[in-house]
Amino acid sequence: MEVWQAALSTLNPNPTDSCPLYLNYATVAALPCRVSRHNSPSAAHFITRLVRTCLPPGVHRCIVMVCEQPEVFASACALARAFPLFTHRSGTSRRLEKKTVTVEFFLVGQDNGPVEVSTLQCLANATEGVRLAARIVDTPCNEMNTDNFLEEINKVGKELGIVPTIIRDEELKTRGFGGIYGVGKAALHPPALAVLSHTPEGATQTIAWVGKGIVYDTGGLSIKGKTTMPGMKRDCGGAAAVLGAFRAAIKQGFKDNLHAVFCLAENSVGPNATRPDDIHLLYSGKTVEINNTDAEGRLVLADGVSYACKDLGADIILDMATLTGAQGIATGKYHAAVLTNSAEWEAACVKAGRKCGDLVHPLVYCPELHFSEFTSAVADMKNSVADRDNSPSSCAGLFIASHIGFDWPGVWVHLDIAAPVHAGERATGFGVALLLALFGRASEDPLLNLVSPLGCEVDVEEEDMGRDSKRRRLV
Repeated sequence: MEVWQAALSTLNPNPTDSCPLYLNYATVAALPCRVSRHNSPSAAHFITRLVRTCLPPGVHRCIVMVCEQPEVFASACALARAFPLFTHRSGTSRRLEKKTVTVEFFLVGQDNGPVEVSTLQCLANATEGVRLAARIVDTPCNEMNTDNFLEEINKVGKELGIVPTIIRDEELKTRGFGGIYGVGKAALHPPALAVLSHTPEGATQTIAWVGKGIVYDTGGLSIKGKTTMPGMKRDCGGAAAVLGAFRAAIKQGFKDNLHAVFCLAENSVGPNATRPDDIHLLYSGKTVEINNTDAEGRLVLADGVSYACKDLGADIILDMATLTGAQGIATGKYHAAVLTNSAEWEAACVKAGRKCGDLVHPLVYCPELHFSEFTSAVADMKNSVADRDNSPSSCAGLFIASHIGFDWPGVWVHLDIAAPVHAGERATGFGVALLLALFGRASEDPLLNLVSPLGCEVDVEEEDMGRDSKRRRLV
């Protein structure tokens, strides 16, 4: 007890601090005493960082997390990020004994009783989703091409008792998915649109999560340079997060219709590659003049959200993507960027981010000022902006929204996670916790209800693009 008290007295977190105990067999670490309004009260990023740097070596290790009950979900997901699954280091395969990490939560403050078994199950499913997404993003394209990604989708579908819908290769072209087909047609492994659908009895609304799954992005004929191409295995981060979150959401009991839409392609170079100046007909029925083959994510997502609107009848469409390098400049390395036609959902995304640790900050939503950046003389639009200094991350999101229409009466949310999808050379599994928290009110799980910022039923008056519209939100 004296050693413990002495260790505590040495801690002076600024923003964190740690003290090793007894020959480094244990470490006590402290999180910030307070955080700013744009950070998570859980200090989730610092939790991951402390565990990575302070956890003593060994085969069987234990972490005791002392926190308040509202911070349990974010803290668990932060801990999961510290233990990535993917590695090809040769020493790992020769290790005889499997490493284990036991995590215990010690709750303080209000509601400081024992953690419920149902809560632990929710945390297990959420953290498994985070690590699944991170593993997919960490895996290089020679092992995570479109075929392999479809195997991951099939595996989750089999576990949940869901048979995925898959549209592939020339069928994409025949059925009018010119965005996905045009991006992926030059690759050895053909592009695909895959859908996992959960349609329970008694559902009151239909939600679609649309993920960008570019398994590798060379930039196409508008090819990336030798310093900007490494790391482009991570361009499937949106689809990976959707898969991990969908698995966890269904396992925890999701009360409404939920569709996970995966837009899979490899943006490759070859004789059949899309050229600048080519014009593609997308699933929305709109034509796009290609002026930059490295602006490919918006093309596949345009097909994905259009499919969600036309074929799935979605009331709420959320697309998640590692869309623009400019996102990291606009909102930084830790905060995803949100662009949406709903002020309520913009605020909800920010609140959900603070509650779950996947931080979010808004972009400017102003299509009447920004969409003219895509003006084309020969098609409905170009795929890349005329002026890269005019809010390019907002513009990229607006391109996607234009394929369901700026006057669409439903809720559209775009999340650009380009920067927070990784920390250094490791994937973070970003987006899984955010989706689970944001849509927690549609879950049967009490913990996800707790971290959700949205009420069960909200009526909102909004003025959108000069029109007065009353929208009913049921989440």
